[in-house]
Amino acid sequence: MRITPRKEEVATVVALLEDDSFESASHMAKALIKEVGEILQMRDWIALVHTWENGHRGLNFAPFASEVEARSFAAKMAFGGTGRLVKLYSPGVMLANHDGKKWKGYCQNEQCTHAPFTHSAATATRGACQIPICPCMKFQSA
Repeated sequence: MRITPRKEEVATVVALLEDDSFESASHMAKALIKEVGEILQMRDWIALVHTWENGHRGLNFAPFASEVEARSFAAKMAFGGTGRLVKLYSPGVMLANHDGKKWKGYCQNEQCTHAPFTHSAATATRGACQIPICPCMKFQSA
């Protein structure tokens, strides 16, 4: 899995590494592992979903950081059958939305602070946030 560190993620890890309050290296290591796990839980991933030639469920692989990485893996493995890529949305983001985390503004309505993928791309509700209590009616790409 190829992970490209993001600026805010690096800053969070650096803050832990520079924290003098840890009792031991073991305590720091545990804190780092938990923090990196939470950081990675906030990302969306790609899964490679496989079906054998006879139509039976095949081998599924995840996570991949990008479609390119998943396709490269599939080309190297050549299991036979067919495969497709499926986006795995972040459970961390959904939990954060549920718990009331505020995100950078994605909407024309300032009261909506939900992640972009919570906005519908379907029919008459196109652009409206799908979180039931949200007043947002239109998505604004930033």
